[in-house]
Amino acid sequence: MQRTYRFARTRRTKNGARHTHRLAPVSAVLKTGITSWSEKSLLASGWYPRGARDAASRLRWYATQFPIVENDSTHYALPDPGHAHVWVERTPNRFTMNVKAFASLTEHYTDAARLPPDLRERLPVHLRDAPRVYPRDLGCELLGEVASRFRDAVEPLRQAGRLGVILFQYPVWFTCSPENRAKLGRTRELVPGCRVAVEFRNATWMNERHASETLALLRAHDIVYTCVDEPQGSAASIPPVAEATSDVAVVRFHGRRRATWTTAVATTRERFAYLYGDDELREWVPKIRRLADRAAEVHVLMNNCYRDYAVRNARRMQELLQPLGHELTR
Repeated sequence: MQRTYRFARTRRTKNGARHTHRLAPVSAVLKTGITSWSEKSLLASGWYPRGARDAASRLRWYATQFPIVENDSTHYALPDPGHAHVWVERTPNRFTMNVKAFASLTEHYTDAARLPPDLRERLPVHLRDAPRVYPRDLGCELLGEVASRFRDAVEPLRQAGRLGVILFQYPVWFTCSPENRAKLGRTRELVPGCRVAVEFRNATWMNERHASETLALLRAHDIVYTCVDEPQGSAASIPPVAEATSDVAVVRFHGRRRATWTTAVATTRERFAYLYGDDELREWVPKIRRLADRAAEVHVLMNNCYRDYAVRNARRMQELLQPLGHELTR
């Protein structure tokens, strides 16, 4: 069931007072949440109540606070259908779980130890203990098997109506080249029947020369463009462009810690310890409104996952978007 949301634009008058101008309502489902409900520093922050001491109770409680979450554990290890059945059991109807695609499906490397034992045994001997196994090392047949197992693993979520998008987050070395544009066009073939979103980490995809071409390619293949708020000024920086290329739009907030965006870091604090201020969140309100005019559903996800920063910002964003009626939290 769709919810109608009303947006507001706030400005200061000459005497410094705040004046709120109500914008026309738009019909769209807006879902705001975070990208990890089990991140260690979030657990240590005290955000979860005392009764939520294990994974099951935490997800159940989280789902009473927000209508969506992103599952990034699936990027690091192939899940099995049993995991998805558990996620369905712990969440209510109309809850949405976006799922991050397994590393090998997004041009990233993976540790051979993270592959299922039978697939690991099919690797060349010298790669079976390798910390970095790239998609090209797997070969077409084995990579196809990985894709098939990943697709089967998320099927219980899809069948239950919980699956939002499968997020293919490509690495910084995935440049805007003819070869990679062709790969991008085939992304949906890896997970047939599922809604696919892509996120870039190489600036060439959205620079002045290629942005229009990139967005047109995504629209042609009905692939969701993931809008981002992130540190600017590097080869891994994507501008904060708000564009809808499908009937679902996704926005991910990574914080704005420029100094650690492209450097190797040891802790989440170094990369994601960024708490957005109100003015920074307000910048996105008109952008999200435009997305809601063009898409049937908008997912707004906070990835500044350090302590309770993400949940605080997600809650504040819900308030800034000012939904009509009760908030969509269950």
